[in-house]
Amino acid sequence: MAHETHPYDPSGLIREAYRIDGITAAQVRVIFLDWALGRPDSPDEKEQIAALIAAFGANEPDHPMSAVLREGLEAPPPAKTRRGGRNGRRG
Repeated sequence: MAHETHPYDPSGLIREAYRIDGITAAQVRVIFLDWALGRPDSPDEKEQIAALIAAFGANEPDHPMSAVLREGLEAPPPAKTRRGGRNGRRG
């Protein structure tokens, strides 16, 4: 049986997390990290997260994955850090 995939969740990690009964916050954080490492490059992550919330979390606002997705949506962008070595001098 084929599963419907979301364009921002091509491997179905987020979809399957919502289907697991009794999943914990720690478990969904691991799944979210795995998704984030393999997510499509475009559009940006906040747009993808918002679309995933709309697709999967709208009907389950109290699910642990919904909370993690909301945290990802509200997180500030990573600060630019100084790059050392040759790359830091190249501008």
